[in-house]
Amino acid sequence: MADILIIDGSPDFSAGLSRDLADHGLETACCETLTRAMGLLHTGDYKAVLLGDDLTDGDSLEYLATIRAIPSFPEVIVISRSRNPDTAERAIQSGAWNYVTKPPNIQRLLVLLERVIEYHIERHSGQCPVSLRREGIIGSSRPLLSCLDSVARAAASENNVLLVGETGTGKELFARAIHKNSPRGKKPFVVVDCAALPDTLAENLLFGHERGAYTSADSTSVGLVKQADGGTLFLDEVGELPLGLQKVFLRVLEGRSFRPVGGVKEITSDFRLLAATNRDLETMVNDGEFRRDLFYRLRGIRIQLPPLRLISEDINELTCKFIQRHSKRFKMSSKGFSPDFLDALMNYDWPGNIRELINTIEQALSRAGNDAILYPRHLPKAIRAQVARRDLEKDVPKPQPQTPSIVFSEDFPDLKTYRDNQIAVSEERYLRTLMEISGGDIGRSCALSGLSRARLYALLKQYGIQRLK
Repeated sequence: MADILIIDGSPDFSAGLSRDLADHGLETACCETLTRAMGLLHTGDYKAVLLGDDLTDGDSLEYLATIRAIPSFPEVIVISRSRNPDTAERAIQSGAWNYVTKPPNIQRLLVLLERVIEYHIERHSGQCPVSLRREGIIGSSRPLLSCLDSVARAAASENNVLLVGETGTGKELFARAIHKNSPRGKKPFVVVDCAALPDTLAENLLFGHERGAYTSADSTSVGLVKQADGGTLFLDEVGELPLGLQKVFLRVLEGRSFRPVGGVKEITSDFRLLAATNRDLETMVNDGEFRRDLFYRLRGIRIQLPPLRLISEDINELTCKFIQRHSKRFKMSSKGFSPDFLDALMNYDWPGNIRELINTIEQALSRAGNDAILYPRHLPKAIRAQVARRDLEKDVPKPQPQTPSIVFSEDFPDLKTYRDNQIAVSEERYLRTLMEISGGDIGRSCALSGLSRARLYALLKQYGIQRLK
């Protein structure tokens, strides 16, 4: 059975590459379309995919994440004609192992494949926890399972972890799962809410104080950093950490030592660091709102948690679990729910994510009283109103953009000028829509558009488009 699948629209290229790899003892299979590739990937056990272009049935990079989510979890090396840096960055952002241009250097490709196959074997050798304790994480959608795979790998290491996601996506829950599945699982898990640290007491809370450090210090106090000794320190909403405290904390991270308020001796604390944020730290770094050196320290392993609207297939399971949990809490018999109740939940955007879903289920149970079945009328009016609006908007035809006509006059433009003007009009319209859809979030805008940050910033400046606040 072949370990490597070559996907490329050129049979000659695939055949030549296959022969070159065979000369070095590597067995390959080839196909020319993404449709055929999906069939082979679901029936085979490939460790690596060499993903080319010239495909007639789709953009290969758009399928990259889908390929990596197939149960055998193959790693993907993109082999492309394009030497565009934006394309290379888009491939890596989408999960590619590496980006190679055509014609590939066979020696370099052999080294990459050797590393991919070694990694694949190691990854499936049982070094990561075989039975992952989910710690209350519910769902089986592909994006969620991908996150759990990252949790398993993070738990098996001592690297710092940065959990990124919108408010309510369960960042603390995932942090606890990493801790519980790690060798430190039986040691303390200490949470620091960076958004709630008062400026005047922050160092006292983090590092503690010695007796007599100030007037009311009648006894020695152990700070949160020392409490995490041997265990895990979780910095929740780390983007809210004041700049002054960022510098202090950076030193603690570098030496795992600190001095309590009023103390004269350094104290050590052997903690593993996890951090979480719903903000774009990279943008904050560029804006001078977050220290670059601390940012680099935090992002050892980065785990992006999916918003609920992208894992809507998990809503049924989540709803059943939350109904059961809160029925028990309210000391009432568990309730069922109608199909249109679930439809309403599936068609809502969930800006508050799972936290909002939990609150919604609580309200629905309270409104239902003795009713045995939950119906849409038990949901909050705001949710029902948005769902009704979206249902109607689906049936309203979208206005087609008007293409400006060419003015026949003595100033009739040449083709290049006309084409450049039309491209500029389309680019500006696209960018304004992109900013509206992403809410001005640069990270999300880059993910949607495939543009690099530098390119996106340059285009926004070129067209005078302001980010939404």
